[in-house]
Amino acid sequence: MVNHHGVHFLEKKHEKLTINSSNKNDILQLLGEPSTKSSFDNDVWIYIERKISTGKIYYLGKEKLIANNVLVLELDSMGLLASKKLYTKKDMKNLKFAENSTDPVYGKRSFVYDFLSSMRQKINDPLGKRKKK
Repeated sequence: MVNHHGVHFLEKKHEKLTINSSNKNDILQLLGEPSTKSSFDNDVWIYIERKISTGKIYYLGKEKLIANNVLVLELDSMGLLASKKLYTKKDMKNLKFAENSTDPVYGKRSFVYDFLSSMRQKINDPLGKRKKK
């Protein structure tokens, strides 16, 4: 059994789109509404395709990822396709992620931390009858 999410056959469909020729209407007709839209300098439309198959019986039903495709389309101010990039399952392995992390704004003994801790305690024990450790 194959579980499919997103646009079917994204790898084949993206080949029909041509840069500086295809417009928003062509894209919507071919691929439908995007999974995600973003607008900074240009519009960025993101389409996702994900196929997962249930594994063999001797793998105890473990799911196997068949396809994990992401198509990023950038549209200019006139609505024409400015650029397109397809990321496949192989490309996802080569992506580099930043290892820096952001520290929380509140510390262990700040007002926000104390307030949220007291709210959690009141939610867990509204009548105050639970034994304290």
